Amino acid sequence: MTRPADDDVTLGRGLQPGDHHYRAFVDFPGSYDIGAAMQFSLVTALGLREDHFLLDIGCGSLRAGRLFIVYLRPGRYFGLEPERWLVEEGIRQELSQEILAVKRPMFSHDRDFTLSAFGRQFDFLLAQSIFSHSAPRQVRRCLAEARAVMAPTAVFIATYWRGRESYTGEEWVYPGRVLYTAGDMAALARQQGLVCQQLDWTHLSGQTWIAITHPAHRDQVRPVTNRCSMVAIKHWLRHRGAATLGLARRLYRRPRTGRTPAESS
Repeated sequence: MTRPADDDVTLGRGLQPGDHHYRAFVDFPGSYDIGAAMQFSLVTALGLREDHFLLDIGCGSLRAGRLFIVYLRPGRYFGLEPERWLVEEGIRQELSQEILAVKRPMFSHDRDFTLSAFGRQFDFLLAQSIFSHSAPRQVRRCLAEARAVMAPTAVFIATYWRGRESYTGEEWVYPGRVLYTAGDMAALARQQGLVCQQLDWTHLSGQTWIAITHPAHRDQVRPVTNRCSMVAIKHWLRHRGAATLGLARRLYRRPRTGRTPAESS
């Protein structure tokens, strides 16, 4: 099926991450939709329900926020985004003032990770592709603020780029990226009285998903995986427009070997 040319312009197709377009500024425009769906699927798999309170850190142009706002009960979605224009464009292009009037999301444009600005605690926090651009001092600031607003059973879901060495600079890096070792990321959480664990949830760009909790709640994080759905997603990204459901079914009808996924990898 041929897409209208004006759709390509409106949706920013062909632009690069960081370009001044509400979709391109946050990631490759071509994966804006599926990236949102994967975030929503992960957070709901971890237990998010309509009456929970969610803080979306670095909510951007409401890529995933447009799904969470509609899903949650009124007044349950909170977004932190320093680039005000992104939120305004996300509302204009992806939602509407009518939806905002019903759902009543709250936004802050603070630039220093002041999560306590909303004056409440949260059941879930989300920081997708935030630590992947943050200096260590910014990660510490975010985690310190997160600890102050996390309910006792809260889950803080975040991503970072895992590497052999950790970034030691002082500045935010974008549209580039920074790396942290798994040990250093865990240490940053421990410094704030929190613990983190890696999630078995594939990220489109190869980042690592982690769940950060209060120590007493560590063992209550639900086991999740998206291995099966990623087969179809990756095939679709390579062959847009091709049917993928049959492919996923064929691949996952292999004879059982009796081995666990970890043993098979």
